[in-house]
Amino acid sequence: MKIPEMLCDCDVIHSDVVAAVRGKMPDEGVLYDLSDFFKMLGDSTRVKIMWALDESEMCVCDLSALLGMTKSAVSHQLRSLRLANLVKNRREGKVVYYSLADDHVKQIFEMGLEHIRERTGEDGE
Repeated sequence: MKIPEMLCDCDVIHSDVVAAVRGKMPDEGVLYDLSDFFKMLGDSTRVKIMWALDESEMCVCDLSALLGMTKSAVSHQLRSLRLANLVKNRREGKVVYYSLADDHVKQIFEMGLEHIRERTGEDGE
């Protein structure tokens, strides 16, 4: 069965709406950075790491044990997340602990998870 294409078949362009939205549109660079932000969440390994860090601050060794990955692989992903400002770290002696970068990252991550759980019916407990 062929699905009909969604086309706008109106002859009127709502120039007031277009102008209002165009006036509010962020700069191209900001939109590019936002796209990169969401690309970082497009990898299931990074999402697993972020989920763990949403639960608790953790070191590379703990993340490695939790996820069944090598320390090298975890470190590589943490570096990407840190460069994207999604996670931060702090040193305590020889141990480096990682956590989500800030409340914005935590909220975005948790809202995304809540959205998926609502759709799938999983309660998360």
